[in-house]
Amino acid sequence: MAIEANIYEEYMPIIDALKSKRATDIDFIDLKGISGFADAFIVATARSEINARTLVDAATDAMDGMGMPYKIEGETSLRWRLIDAGHIVIHIFSREGRDFYRLERLWGDAPSKRFEDEDD
Repeated sequence: MAIEANIYEEYMPIIDALKSKRATDIDFIDLKGISGFADAFIVATARSEINARTLVDAATDAMDGMGMPYKIEGETSLRWRLIDAGHIVIHIFSREGRDFYRLERLWGDAPSKRFEDEDD
């Protein structure tokens, strides 16, 4: 289901930071009215373990610049890192983790937008 541009615009600094550090398969999932715990997810895939750490750093730097408080979970996980800012949750997966958890399928009824990879 397509998503309206104004829904994700306020989170573009985070999405741009992830894109600039070579995240792949970046999706914004609008959960307003569907979820009781978050308004949206940003889901991205890391190219490697080092890239996963870089993506967490880039996303949190962007969030710091936006004045958004957050907490990080799964810092030692090889599959899934999570940055929880309450109303927005950023999921950074390895390819194996993304294939295993399949969040897009779990939230398939929610409007979403895919952002093209920088390499495309």
